Amino acid sequence: MANGLLEHYKTTCVEQYMVPEFISRDGTEPMTGELEELTCWENQVAMLMCFHRLGYKNVIASDIDDLRTADIPIVFKGTDFITIKLISSDLPQIREQMKKRPNNGLVDFELQKKMNERNISRKPLVNEVEIDVAGKSSQEVLTQAIYLIENTPTLLDYEYTKPPKEMFYSWVFSNGLR
Repeated sequence: MANGLLEHYKTTCVEQYMVPEFISRDGTEPMTGELEELTCWENQVAMLMCFHRLGYKNVIASDIDDLRTADIPIVFKGTDFITIKLISSDLPQIREQMKKRPNNGLVDFELQKKMNERNISRKPLVNEVEIDVAGKSSQEVLTQAIYLIENTPTLLDYEYTKPPKEMFYSWVFSNGLR
C-alpha cells in the first residue's frame, strides 16, 4: 500500500529500512530488540519532521511498530496527519497471505492470530482510520485508503490519553503474546 500511495501522491515515503545499519551505540554494547526499535522510531520521526518542516505534503510512513502508533498523536500533535490501521476479519485470508510471503513463507500463524485479535479489538486513535482488508484486492484497499486520506477531517488540537501498551502488539515484545 505504501508504494501505491507513493505513486498516487508523487511525494516521499519514510520506511524503517531507510535507517542506516547499526550494530551498537559504542562498539561493545550488544544491540537489543528494544534499542533497535527505539533507534528506528526516533530516526523515522526525525525524517518525518524534516520533510514536514520543508513543506512536503502527503508524506507516507510505514513499518512502524504497532506499539509506537500510540505515540503518533503525541509526537505529531498540531500537524495535519492521518494514520491507517489495516485489520483483517478473515483469518483464512491471513493464513494464505502468510504462506505466500517471500523466502520464509508462513512464520507463526498462532502469533499472527493473537496480534490480529488485539489489533481488531483496539479502538482507533486520534486521526486514525481502519480498513478491513478481508476479501479485498490490494487495489481496493489502496482506493479506500486514498478516499479516507482525502475525505477524513483531521484534528490538530485534541486531548489524548495514551492507551496502555497491552492494547497493542509489538515485534519487540511479541513473546508476551505466545
